[in-house]
Amino acid sequence: MRNGEVEILLVEDNMGDAELTMRALKKDNLTNKLVHVENGAEALDYIFAKGAYIDRNEKNLPQIIVLDLKMPKVNGIEVLQKIKANERTRKIPVIVLTSSKEDPDIEKCYSLGVNSYVVKPVEFGKFVKAVNDLGLYWLKLNQTPVV
Repeated sequence: MRNGEVEILLVEDNMGDAELTMRALKKDNLTNKLVHVENGAEALDYIFAKGAYIDRNEKNLPQIIVLDLKMPKVNGIEVLQKIKANERTRKIPVIVLTSSKEDPDIEKCYSLGVNSYVVKPVEFGKFVKAVNDLGLYWLKLNQTPVV
């Protein structure tokens, strides 16, 4: 880890999907440093050290953010927009992991600078494999600048 304790920030309101994602990432020891938040507002508070996370060292940014789109309070597109608009956070790779196959969502995310857009497989085994492959690529193979 280059810049802090958190490797992955998982932003997911569906607890079943969140549990599956966390288990898939930990299965092959891809990450032990994962923070899960349940909505976009909480994600923004975590990233920018506000609200319940005001005491968090905001210099310790996650290596990657795994982001759902359809969430209460602040949706994933709004979170992505704020991350990519901020000089300090724009280089953090953001992977959208969502059930939305809608072209407008895909187009909007890429226009905002998302690094990857993955539609959640419905079948359990395929879901676990997709998440595991994402973790392997983004945490072990991909090279990113220090943020």
